[in-house]
Amino acid sequence: MQHIKIFIELTRLNKPIGFMLLFWPCAWGLAYGKSFSQIESNFTYFMFLFFFGSVLMRSAGCIFNDIIDKDLDKRVSRTKLRPIASGKISVRNALIYVFILCLLALCILLQFNFLTIALGMGSMIFAFAYPFMKRITYWPQLFLGLTFNWGLIMAWTALNENISLEIVLFYLAAIFWTLGYDTIYGAQDIIDDEIIGIKSTSIKFKRNIKQFVSTNYFLTFVILIYLFKDFIGINFFTFLFIIFFLSLIFQLLKFDKKKPKTCLIAFKTNNFSGMFLFLALIFSTLKL
Repeated sequence: MQHIKIFIELTRLNKPIGFMLLFWPCAWGLAYGKSFSQIESNFTYFMFLFFFGSVLMRSAGCIFNDIIDKDLDKRVSRTKLRPIASGKISVRNALIYVFILCLLALCILLQFNFLTIALGMGSMIFAFAYPFMKRITYWPQLFLGLTFNWGLIMAWTALNENISLEIVLFYLAAIFWTLGYDTIYGAQDIIDDEIIGIKSTSIKFKRNIKQFVSTNYFLTFVILIYLFKDFIGINFFTFLFIIFFLSLIFQLLKFDKKKPKTCLIAFKTNNFSGMFLFLALIFSTLKL
């Protein structure tokens, strides 16, 4: 039981917000791609594959990130008790977990078409390079956006076997979304990160952090309005899309960089944001 507890802490399975934020762009890509697809496919089956793939890759990414950050984590109050930083598990055993999780994720990836498989393999570069970004640039959140929303394109190609301008624009909107929510998340650690030399958009824009997050969420909304203009009307799509937008406004009103708990609450709200946009896209395909 102790080993299971350590594994859960190591992979953050006890904090599902992480893998859900990786999954929602995949779900968006499937729901949006369904409207364009000319290929007969099992939508529900693909949803399950992308969900479990998200859980596996997020878990592997957490472990790898903790291996790279183990010395830094010891110096931050919020992370010093993580299994690797606190010595509960060795780096060698943690790497074994990473290998097993990636192998399982590969088994899932091989269920898709060649283009999706190729994109999935390419995403590994982003996934394993991300932990180093906070050491070399104030824009690690941008790199996270590129990484976390890659599944949006993969989900589209799983149904359509091509890459269109529409999905590239959707990917761009999702990147701005991630830039916003991860800046809010990073605001929790501004003081500790500055002391140990970690870089982030939270630090770069700390004097105007609300304006920076607002700009990113506004750009997300504008791009999505352009993409979904044909869906907008007196219907369930519009109702849910408005709730999605209101959830972003709630975050802007809620978080305060001087109060870490408010930052965490605002950040976790994005799980609902992702769900509302997914449901809106589902209703768009039903023409309701």
